[in-house]
Amino acid sequence: MSNKPQKKSSRKKKSDNQFVNINPNAAGIDCSSEHHYVAVPADRDPESVRVFRSFTANLHQLADGLTDCGVDTVAMESTGV
Repeated sequence: MSNKPQKKSSRKKKSDNQFVNINPNAAGIDCSSEHHYVAVPADRDPESVRVFRSFTANLHQLADGLTDCGVDTVAMESTGV
């Protein structure tokens, strides 16, 4: 076994159950061929997670809902088959 001193990490350790909110106006969308699951910040809408069908009219409703909630950034996830 080596007797070399170990370097201490310069990073501060954060609690395991806390995330740093770097963009409070962001939403997340899980895209599929039939539905889009949309999550907005919980303080923006009483129903913070909604499901929209993948038709044009529904996508317009999705966009309007994001605008109403003050969302200016979206992270999208889609898994191919």
